Amino acid sequence: MFWFKRLGRLSHPAATRIFTSMSAAQTKTVKIGLCQVLVGADKQKNLETASAAVREAKKKGADLIMLPEMFNCPYSNDSFPGYAEEVPFDIAGEAVKFNGDAKEHPSLHAISNMAKENGVWLIAGSIPERHDSNLYNTSLVCNPEGLFVAKHRKVHLFDIDVPGKMTFKESDTLTPGSSFTSFESPFGKIGVGICYDLRFPEYAMLLAKAGCSILCYPGAFNMTTGPAHWELLQRGRAVDNQLYVATCSPARNPESAYQAWGHSTIVGPWGDIVATTEHEPDVVVAEVDLQRVDEVRTSIPVRKQKRLDMYEVVSNRKA
Repeated sequence: MFWFKRLGRLSHPAATRIFTSMSAAQTKTVKIGLCQVLVGADKQKNLETASAAVREAKKKGADLIMLPEMFNCPYSNDSFPGYAEEVPFDIAGEAVKFNGDAKEHPSLHAISNMAKENGVWLIAGSIPERHDSNLYNTSLVCNPEGLFVAKHRKVHLFDIDVPGKMTFKESDTLTPGSSFTSFESPFGKIGVGICYDLRFPEYAMLLAKAGCSILCYPGAFNMTTGPAHWELLQRGRAVDNQLYVATCSPARNPESAYQAWGHSTIVGPWGDIVATTEHEPDVVVAEVDLQRVDEVRTSIPVRKQKRLDMYEVVSNRKA
């Protein structure tokens, strides 16, 4: 059994405290922590590893911390059903306090505890989510009080076939999400995508249009696509939209059938690499200057120079 409590932004005193960033001045800098953790077959060990990495990132000064895609289970279609958990709430402009059974929802409890115990904003990579007869690749975001403030279901499923190198079809087990995801924070509005979502510039453009200054993508590019496109796509999305892009990958596990590329990275609005790592387990923390977003957008004002009389990227849903 489970229950959860919604905290309205205006009517609940705790919610008013949580969302002070919506009316107060935003901070000018934020320290982003990327937890490139090793993921294995033991779910509980994966959660403990993630918790330890978040604590390390906090000790290094991180305010906003990200875990990798599928941080609680191996990245494989065979694994997703067995590791899946229900996420029995939606989030629509409200913070959600979840008090479900810890045995049925160990990942949700771990995510909430990681955020609350360390007093950080946490983008909890992704986990397989079970909803009715469907499975989703779902990212959850918690505020420093351990309340859930955003939920993103991977919009673009990873279905590729590179002859002789890589074949993978998430659609064999997963269902795509159908919404844009962002959340308000003291660091401004932050957009969330998952891995393959990074390849679609329209998704990033619409999040930028909605006011995001940081886009976060937990991901797990592989040894075929990673060397070729992982950094390239991040720099492309950052330059296209003149904002920060942060990605977090699992560490490469030599015992896994799916080999992650690693190289968790933060890219600046000028396309510069702010911080990165190799493929081993690591915790990377870097401070980013949010004023840089405005400076770049003023220096090269492409947002004002778009020929809207000729073209426009339009969303069929609210971004």
